[in-house]
Amino acid sequence: MKKALKILAIIVGIVLIPVIGGISYFYVAFNNYSLEDNYLLDENNLSYYNDTYDEARNDFRLKSAELAMKYPGIKNFNLHVENKKDTNLTIDFCFIPGSDDDGKILILSSGVHGVEGFVGSAVQLFLMNNYINDEFLSKTSVLLIHGVNPYGFKYGRRVTENNVDVNRNSDINKELYQTINEGYPRVYDLINQKGKVKTRSLGNRFFFLKAIRSIVKESMPVFRQAVLQGQYKFPEGLFYGGNNFEPQIKDLVPIIDTICNPYKTVFALDLHTAYGERGKLHLFPSPVKESVKKRMETIFEGSQINWGGSDDFYTITGDFVSYIGKINNDKIFIPMTFEYGTMDSQTTVGSIKSLHVMVLENQVEQYGYESDIDLEKVKNDFIEMNYPSSDEWRSHIIDETKILFEKSLKRFCELEFQ
Repeated sequence: MKKALKILAIIVGIVLIPVIGGISYFYVAFNNYSLEDNYLLDENNLSYYNDTYDEARNDFRLKSAELAMKYPGIKNFNLHVENKKDTNLTIDFCFIPGSDDDGKILILSSGVHGVEGFVGSAVQLFLMNNYINDEFLSKTSVLLIHGVNPYGFKYGRRVTENNVDVNRNSDINKELYQTINEGYPRVYDLINQKGKVKTRSLGNRFFFLKAIRSIVKESMPVFRQAVLQGQYKFPEGLFYGGNNFEPQIKDLVPIIDTICNPYKTVFALDLHTAYGERGKLHLFPSPVKESVKKRMETIFEGSQINWGGSDDFYTITGDFVSYIGKINNDKIFIPMTFEYGTMDSQTTVGSIKSLHVMVLENQVEQYGYESDIDLEKVKNDFIEMNYPSSDEWRSHIIDETKILFEKSLKRFCELEFQ
């Protein structure tokens, strides 16, 4: 009997030790998650960044006005966005017509996910400072759309005041809001926690266990698609796409349509942060025809485009860059989303940590928080995920953008599209 018990104890130990070790590893990795940057720092790159919406908007307007002094044909204007909380929220535009009136136009948009606008604004200022010149404008026109979601930009949220994710709300047809995300109800309880946030609760410290269980049950690709696709059923939930056009989505249609009307080719780049390997500029295309795919591969030759088929790929509904394409459905349309990674979310721990940060931020907005310490941690973690405070990261992002712009913008200008 003693021998049997001893053997049983050994077997239990063999089983439990790896399990306990794995849980301990994830516990430490998850609750002490941090990333270091060892990129070269160029102080000049930091000059493009601002830490408030008002400062970013002001710099964009000042640079737009400066360009207008050099190029009289420029049109600088803004669109007031309806909001119950703040009457001074605008989307700002700088339209710079090139000399080829019916040829090509480049559209560069920022702040669709409001809090991501800090980096998007910096990239737009970088373009304005370094690429808007006579040679460039002889081959293309440029439309800059600054702060598509100004509420989220100003108040540090991805979403609008209605909790609507603009990158799941953008379409010209209301049928979008009837879309059913069949997988979302299966992950609802995990990503939409109820009650006041207490960051150090056991449930939050062991959130990774619940997430891993769901991932194992669904598989990572299915889990990721269910979470990130977008949903139109739960207004309080993450990735809510709304039940109607957000005000700017309705009002942007005639603006984009009128400006793009004379052009045959539209190259649309939408700027985002957070998803993917930290410090890397990821290229995420919308679903396109084979002919468009070939054009994109030519423009971005030498750069990796995530066409799908990998575990970290997902598709979304109601995205902004596809919306621009629907407005320009009679033209040669070339879309691309730039995603600047911050959290190494291509890894399991990074992906779960990123999701948890978003879960807590939404929970704070919906149900409140236990203490000011909890609120501060949730808000700081959320900003850090979308707009890292690291000067090395910020500088490197401009370097990454420069490398891609040097190649892709030149190719776009030189190519003849049929």
